[in-house]
Amino acid sequence: MAIKDLPKEEYILKGHAACPGCPITIALRIALKALGKKVIFVVPASCSAVIQALYPKTSFAIPTLNIAFEASAAAASGIASSLKVLGREDIIPVVWAGDGGTYDIGLQALSGALERQTNFIYVCYNNQMYSNTGIQRSGATPYGAWTTTTWSGKKENEKNFAEIVMAHRISYVATSTIAYPEDLYRKMKRAKEVNGPRYIEILAPCPPGWRFDMSKTVEMARLAVETGAWVLYEAIDGKIEFNLESKKILEGKERKPIEEWLKMQGRFAHLKSEDVEKIKKWIDERWEYYKKIYSVK
Repeated sequence: MAIKDLPKEEYILKGHAACPGCPITIALRIALKALGKKVIFVVPASCSAVIQALYPKTSFAIPTLNIAFEASAAAASGIASSLKVLGREDIIPVVWAGDGGTYDIGLQALSGALERQTNFIYVCYNNQMYSNTGIQRSGATPYGAWTTTTWSGKKENEKNFAEIVMAHRISYVATSTIAYPEDLYRKMKRAKEVNGPRYIEILAPCPPGWRFDMSKTVEMARLAVETGAWVLYEAIDGKIEFNLESKKILEGKERKPIEEWLKMQGRFAHLKSEDVEKIKKWIDERWEYYKKIYSVK
């Protein structure tokens, strides 16, 4: 499907308060075109909770529950149970959370919901930090990145959260990014068709947090995939399928140098050559792991 063939309906309306170049509204528009209006969104503390516009008006044309940071998956579980009792399982509870509310604060509630096989879709838009509260480091922040709490560069690598979710053995897990809208749309449609817990993680480059020009958001997301810093795949009943550029890389296409991605971001401007080498080593090791998975197909 081409972009021009996406549904015309819009569920994110004019008047939201997102920053210029914000990836979240791009992702929201695409996701909702795939999901349609029969959803109940659960949004924990995050940029998405802030950009809905000022009370009593809203730019979200869907039912939305704003909830505490740690409670989104638990709230979605309650909604799913209520819909089952009401016989309205045609309506899908959807958690729309950032990486802080997923990798860190929301982890215990999410793990519990996955364990209980809650019938919902959990979407993590990953901008690799706590953006709405002032750009603090999260469990998704990569090694070396500046944040206001890692002002000399983070000293730890990020978690591989999608694989943590896969360890719960749910039917559908996928990674995506806004640079490939058709891929994101297809994966959201796929998630809609599956029952039980479903998890989709979307890389969402943040201009003020990553310190790049707001006109480069989509380019930044695409370069993350082309350099191998972000991998596109989906795990269907535990079987991993790699997608688009990530699949081409596994089939022999050369990755672009990671320096091309790093140099576009002010958050990495302080890195020394040894830091870049550590990042390269981390990415190389991940790709060696993916090659092993791909080779056994």
